[in-house]
Amino acid sequence: MIPGVDFIVPAAYFIAAVMFIYGLKAMSSPVTARRGILWSGVAMLVAILVTFIHPKVEGNYLLMIIAIGLGSVGAWWTARRVAMTDMPQMIALYNGMGGGAAAAIAAVELLKLYSGQVTMDMATIILAVLGGIIGSVAFTGSLIAFAKLQGWMRKTWRFGGQQLINLIVFAITLVLGAMLIIQGPDPLLLTLFFASALLAGILVTIPIGGADMPVVISLYNALTGLAVGFEGYVLQNPAMMIAGIVVGAAGSLLTQLMAKAMNRSLSNVLFAGFGKVDEDAQSGEATGEMRAIDATDAAIQMAYAEKVIIVPGYGLAVAQAQHKIWELTQLLMSKGVKVSFAIHPVAGRMPGHMNVLLAEAGVPYDLIHDLEDINAQFPTTDVALVIGANDVVNPAARKDTSSPIFGMPILDVDKARNCIVVKRGQGTGFSGIENLLFFEDNTRMLYGDAQKVAQQLISGIKSLG
Repeated sequence: MIPGVDFIVPAAYFIAAVMFIYGLKAMSSPVTARRGILWSGVAMLVAILVTFIHPKVEGNYLLMIIAIGLGSVGAWWTARRVAMTDMPQMIALYNGMGGGAAAAIAAVELLKLYSGQVTMDMATIILAVLGGIIGSVAFTGSLIAFAKLQGWMRKTWRFGGQQLINLIVFAITLVLGAMLIIQGPDPLLLTLFFASALLAGILVTIPIGGADMPVVISLYNALTGLAVGFEGYVLQNPAMMIAGIVVGAAGSLLTQLMAKAMNRSLSNVLFAGFGKVDEDAQSGEATGEMRAIDATDAAIQMAYAEKVIIVPGYGLAVAQAQHKIWELTQLLMSKGVKVSFAIHPVAGRMPGHMNVLLAEAGVPYDLIHDLEDINAQFPTTDVALVIGANDVVNPAARKDTSSPIFGMPILDVDKARNCIVVKRGQGTGFSGIENLLFFEDNTRMLYGDAQKVAQQLISGIKSLG
């Protein structure tokens, strides 16, 4: 054993935990987010390296090296290859892996308890079981979210008596968990317990509509953090405990904020079936017609405007148009136009999706504004340019009491003097809800791929001299 290892290991874990906290705090601002990611990465490296000299590691170094190697290569490859369009899927997948890892730790430790290799007090057993439930739900739930975002399965999947079946499965999971705590784990009971918990994660996620995926991803992130914190206690690993609890707390707060941004409770997100396209959801359909505009006329409007607000949505990500939009912005600013970006909290497919895209293109942070900061500016805005956004700019949230999104805070683009919507076609958005904005008198539709349209706008403005 290395001299002083009993001091080195906990000290290193404590330092890693402090760096995790600092890194997470730095991630709260776009200005310091990159630094926060680097600090958190260094903290993870410290925690991994010190584990090799942990007194409880019993010579499994080869397996550890193989696991670290496979994980590192896989993460590096996906980070390099996955497009920004698919970033929400990758986040959901990685999130699920964290929950699955926590559940695996619970399974291994409970099996060790069964075989007599370890001893646990009642509190530790309870936390191991709770971590197993939460981690399993986060694992399979995140995989379902990934499949929906990837287009591998339907956005919603409902059947008769679904909520009752979900309740029964959860009840069975809790009963099996209680049996593990009271009478001790055995392989059969443990297998049934984890099978039930994994099934619960699937069943609770399949009915949730695609429009709620940002909230769902945030929720499962919080659950993964909580599960890791619990299993950190089981392993008596301070770094896991602190990092898991901090991530769980931050994820819980983010989930609440995002649900509030949609004017809905978390229970409504999980159980109300928002995003279901049926006759009720289609009540109050828009009347009138969509009026088109060509890129040349749109370029003239924007070039001679005093103030333009750009509202990015998922269509921007699909077209990978962020760089062209920034080029368009710079061109407008060179002509004296005041340009700002308006971001809705749930725009895109994951928390902060639009912020990440704009940061990648080099858009300065002082041009990017949240809903609360910029909504008052729309009535004095000459042109609001909406690029691929849908529900977050839908006036039905204010005007149509029968709409599933009624009461949801939106970006008030319909109050601008002119609104230009860049859209690939006339269909509804990801949630399947008709957008009343498209039929407003001051709205014109500019159809086409966002990147190609942005280039057309750039060319049109340049041709004006």
